[in-house]
Amino acid sequence: MLLVSSATFILGRTRPRFSGLSEVGALLPQSDHPQLVCFAVAFSSKTEYGLVALIELASIYSSGGVLQVAEIALRQGIPDRYLEQMLTSLRRGGILRSIRGPRGGYQLLRPPAEVAVADVVQCLEGDPGSRDGAPETPEYQVLQSLASQLEQARLKLVQSTSLQDLLDRRDGLLQAQTMYFI
Repeated sequence: MLLVSSATFILGRTRPRFSGLSEVGALLPQSDHPQLVCFAVAFSSKTEYGLVALIELASIYSSGGVLQVAEIALRQGIPDRYLEQMLTSLRRGGILRSIRGPRGGYQLLRPPAEVAVADVVQCLEGDPGSRDGAPETPEYQVLQSLASQLEQARLKLVQSTSLQDLLDRRDGLLQAQTMYFI
């Protein structure tokens, strides 16, 4: 089996070769024959890291707590300078507020239920770009249509999913992991 991961659509006639693959991806049967590969992975590493940090912040929102970049970075294994850049973008995008001082840090500006994953993706990735330079043959037009349908489905899902939804799912996983069996 070949594990493939990418933050963008892959449209090609051969098996893609990637290094540094994340756990998120698609399993494709290994074959020596060319195959058409068309899929999208949900998030770039930047957005994944940003969402993980936001889930951490969502978990303390009701208590009014604040988390510092170094604390989130250490817990989640994210480079702190990279995380700082993402959190700054999220602050500028109206998702976070920063508090200065020795007990300062970041906190959500709105309740987790009011922050759509689509808002985070938009803030960190911007608008999805179109694929420039693709030939205008019917074959490419068909593939572009499919890619557009996939993007529309993805957009619908991230618009309907809030940070609270992600936090609830995370809490469910944590609860299942802490169950003791005798």
